Amino acid sequence: MEPDAQEQAHGIEIGVMTLGEWLSDARTGQKISAQQRLQEIVAAARVADEAGLDVFSVGEHHSLDFVVSAVPVVLAAIAQATKRIRLASAVTILSTADPVREFENFATLDLLSGGRAEMIAGRGAFIESFPLFGFNLADYDQLFTENLDLLLKLNNSETVTWQGHFRPALDKAEVAPRPAQKQLPIWIGVGGTPESAVRAGRLGLPMMVGIIGGAPAQFKPLMDLYRSTGVKANHALASLKTGVTSYVHIEKTSQEAIEEFYPYHMHYFEELGRKRGRNMRLSRSEYERAAGLQGAYFVGSPQQIIEKILYQHELFGHSRFQAQIDVGGLPFSKVAQTIEMLATEVAPVVRRETAKG
Repeated sequence: MEPDAQEQAHGIEIGVMTLGEWLSDARTGQKISAQQRLQEIVAAARVADEAGLDVFSVGEHHSLDFVVSAVPVVLAAIAQATKRIRLASAVTILSTADPVREFENFATLDLLSGGRAEMIAGRGAFIESFPLFGFNLADYDQLFTENLDLLLKLNNSETVTWQGHFRPALDKAEVAPRPAQKQLPIWIGVGGTPESAVRAGRLGLPMMVGIIGGAPAQFKPLMDLYRSTGVKANHALASLKTGVTSYVHIEKTSQEAIEEFYPYHMHYFEELGRKRGRNMRLSRSEYERAAGLQGAYFVGSPQQIIEKILYQHELFGHSRFQAQIDVGGLPFSKVAQTIEMLATEVAPVVRRETAKG
């Protein structure tokens, strides 16, 4: 893949993300308040900003085991506590959102943050938002397709005429405010389906892939499909950016990281799966395989994390890596430790090795 100008000079972007789940601590059983959980998310963003990471992303969910449903509100709070780090959703559940309201929210965030806002639009892994906002799950894909079409038109023009199936038409509607950036960066969040990769490639939008299980090498055909589709749609290859996200926990040694993170990882999957009737549990051996070089999880020493990011960069040629850093009630001290080590020990080496200038 031909790198873009930013990657030539800087190497790949490295950031952190949180889905904002609100669970008891896997080791102590204690649960902090929702207020403290939100305050710690803002504090984590401040640590990432001061340490020099590139992006901080916040996920959207609509159930009592999460504290973040109003992503732009949380990102606006983070904007006031940070100076330079880019601020993104991870993801905005576009199928059950009003694209006009979402665009206005993120344009406002962009102004408040001095041009640092981004949106990663996706369909979401959970379905709570469909009954909550009065949508039919049978319209899952059609809603996303229509809302994405409108969102992109809003991003391209301050006055929009548009007609769809699921919401009232717009006739020369003025949509305000406009963002500080010429346009909001809009990514497509993908879980692994070829159809999603084709859609992102056809539209020429950056694609963020969540790799939270299996062998990352299995996702290379998805990346190749995205780029080949984009080129066929007459988008420049260098403009077809991709990103990868996965679970990350860093300690001084591999064994410390494996032992420390395991109960939190298991607690995270058990709690979220139990409520939703899913068996999301991994055995210890499966967990340790996932933490290996060719597995999905980034759990280990700084050197192991470096090697794994570079291994995946050889596979994918991606321009952004995002670390999910606070699962299962992990205490803030450990979250901050991973952010600091990612920024000070991992990022400089990865950036240097992936820079092409």
